[in-house]
Amino acid sequence: MENMSEVTGFILVGLTDALELQVPLFIIFTLIYFITLVGNLGMIALILLDSRLHTPMYFFLSNLSLVDCVYASAVTPKVMEGFLTREKIISYNACATQMFFFVAFAIIECFLLALMAFDRHAAVCKPLHYSSTMTSSVCVLLVTLSYVSGLLQSSTHVALTFHLSFCRSNVIHHFFCDIPSLLVLSCSDIHTNELVLFVLVAFNVLFSLAVILSSYLLIFVAILRMRSAEGKKKALSTCTSHLTTVSIFYGTVIFMYLQPGSSHSMDTDKIASVFYTIVIPMLNPLVYSLRNKEVKNAFRKAIVKARSSLGIVNVLQMIC
Repeated sequence: MENMSEVTGFILVGLTDALELQVPLFIIFTLIYFITLVGNLGMIALILLDSRLHTPMYFFLSNLSLVDCVYASAVTPKVMEGFLTREKIISYNACATQMFFFVAFAIIECFLLALMAFDRHAAVCKPLHYSSTMTSSVCVLLVTLSYVSGLLQSSTHVALTFHLSFCRSNVIHHFFCDIPSLLVLSCSDIHTNELVLFVLVAFNVLFSLAVILSSYLLIFVAILRMRSAEGKKKALSTCTSHLTTVSIFYGTVIFMYLQPGSSHSMDTDKIASVFYTIVIPMLNPLVYSLRNKEVKNAFRKAIVKARSSLGIVNVLQMIC
């Protein structure tokens, strides 16, 4: 058996070997990645520049946008490179780095989605106590704990995975260095790895879902008690957007990581992985932002300021 330290690289099979699909898929994934970066970085910029968006809800949303940028960037550029150059070799260190950042920020996303649900519960169910409950220090503490938990858990997964010996193959039947796809290549005893993976993923998913579902249960009860039809419509709209993303994200995570190892189909896993690694980071700014009046107003305000600044520059150029 070869020790993991002797391995210099892996071969990523990718999404497909069909030559006629390489260029179209490269264009599609490039467009998705561009929209992801522009949408999420634009959201962060709007929140930073508009003082009306300096609230707990948008603080969590800005962190969600940052997380989406990082963990999409950990996977998508390598996939795009494979389509364009057909270069599917990834080095040992690059594989470990990709796994670390992807796993860490995927876990952080789990907790951020839960924090956003808790924030909406506090705003809808206890509006009079909202400012005293969701203080700046509390929000920073909750987000910091999410980052610390994600980084620690990711370090654990990477250390356990890359401590294994690989004597069967260095061909990863996936488009990125995911934990299950590497475990099946090992000739070491992987029971500990599978147990740790199952326990930690189960804890993250079940804990986050418990917070989300209990928060929304209380929100729906509060909505039913509302007398204002406009208030009900606004609250339901917010819930629908958040629950849509939660359903897609947690559905694919549960499908990928909480099923027995013998039940895994690599082709099916790759299709599911596309949603939570590439598509969801693009959708988040759309479902959370474009349907939000405050964000739309902030965007219009930014456009007006940009046009005004451009007009002043043109006038100065004409004078000069």
